[in-house]
Amino acid sequence: MVTIKNSIDNFLNYLKGIKRVADNTFVSYENDLSQFGNFCTDRNFSELNVVTEKVIRSYIIYLNSNKTKPVSISRKLSSLRGFFEYSINKEYITINPLVYIKNPNNKRKLPETVSYESILNVFELTKMVGDDEERLLITALFDLIYSCALRVSEACSLKQNDIDYENRTIRVLGKGTKLRIIPIGQETISNIKQYVIYINGKYSGENIFFTKSGNPIYSKYVYRVINKYLSMVSDVEKKSPHVLRHAAATHMLDRGADLLAVKEILGHENLSTTQIYTHVSIERLKKTYKTAHPKS
Repeated sequence: MVTIKNSIDNFLNYLKGIKRVADNTFVSYENDLSQFGNFCTDRNFSELNVVTEKVIRSYIIYLNSNKTKPVSISRKLSSLRGFFEYSINKEYITINPLVYIKNPNNKRKLPETVSYESILNVFELTKMVGDDEERLLITALFDLIYSCALRVSEACSLKQNDIDYENRTIRVLGKGTKLRIIPIGQETISNIKQYVIYINGKYSGENIFFTKSGNPIYSKYVYRVINKYLSMVSDVEKKSPHVLRHAAATHMLDRGADLLAVKEILGHENLSTTQIYTHVSIERLKKTYKTAHPKS
């Protein structure tokens, strides 16, 4: 008999070694499956074949009793589906206990965004930074994340040879190690060049962006920078780098961009994920109408 713990370990090794999922994705799977494994251990379930639909429904009740948000429950169930599909392929079990389990009803929250005017205000603020290296870094980093709608992990992992200055494109390794090519504007290219030229020979490594200690930039560093400057120009609740990604998608759609093109720039696997930004744009239009139209 295959134990739950061993099968989870095997699945995680498969994700890391064979599928080579992104680090953040792996951590999510690891946390979700660890929680489920602990749930089973606490109830003296050790063998995988004893996990039935009834056990899964008990687990959902357990999550609800701990006030787990519906969106988090949906993610945990998605992790379990992947795990049990793997277990069937490996012939650990013959029936997937989640076949008839549906995700909880979850009204998707519209992503927060900031106005284009706020973005411009940030660039004005960066001009006031006294330290040349810091000013060039913040300007180039902020510009690149917004202009190319990058995830923070994508920005941190960029290498010098990922940018094609002549053709004005950038090569980005996204979720699931999927590669995409994104066009870059001339001003963004110029900002990156100025920073790269300034630090030329100062730091060793293939990365584009470095902290002053000589290490490649990392997620928490980028968060602190973005949070600091967004706090000066916007009152949105979340002031993270991901807000710039939301803003880029929304601003492109506001200006008539093709939805499929935006999907490719963002690196979304499904069009439905990108479509959420059409709702953001519509909500912005409604807000403008209500505040400005005399017949509203």
